[in-house]
Amino acid sequence: MTRRRKLRPEEQELWRQVARTANPLHKRSAQKAMEPGEGPKPLPPKNSVPRDPLSPFALGERSLPRTQTHVLPKTSADHLHDTPVRMDAKAFTRLKRGKLDPEARIDLHGMTVDRAHGALIHFILNAQARGARLVLVITGKGQREDPYDPMPRRRGVLKSQAPMWLQMPPLSGAVLQVSPAHRKHGGDGAYYVYLRRRR
Repeated sequence: MTRRRKLRPEEQELWRQVARTANPLHKRSAQKAMEPGEGPKPLPPKNSVPRDPLSPFALGERSLPRTQTHVLPKTSADHLHDTPVRMDAKAFTRLKRGKLDPEARIDLHGMTVDRAHGALIHFILNAQARGARLVLVITGKGQREDPYDPMPRRRGVLKSQAPMWLQMPPLSGAVLQVSPAHRKHGGDGAYYVYLRRRR
């Protein structure tokens, strides 16, 4: 038979606080819940603990309103339009209108991603070493979407990857501005790359 340990005063007070907030399941269990050596205590009336009333609500009232429009992910051209202009503003305007002619060009059509990345790094660094300022990078628009394809796929892996490569080392130090090409230089399938002067 186990001996009951006598409760310390702080434990007794804690027990009283808990017992006051509990609603007994049966009157008999309430009698058992009394502390040793104490007489029966009057039970608090049911619902004696005041509860905050719930304010009326409707399901889904805090959800965002449904719209019929779909938010599509930004394209590479959208990201380029959001970047600040770091080159001369007049030259940039002429560039956008197709008035400046590229001094060199590279065509990445048909290359794998690994091969195209290496070729682009080599081309940009060589063009900067030769003193070129404006070059054209042709990526192509990508394959047309298959209307029967069960899974939507992004068009043009090189088209979306090339601007990111140009903003990452080792090319970020050589590139001043990247912009989609004018229609006469390839339009959506090419980029103008304006290079920094070599120091």
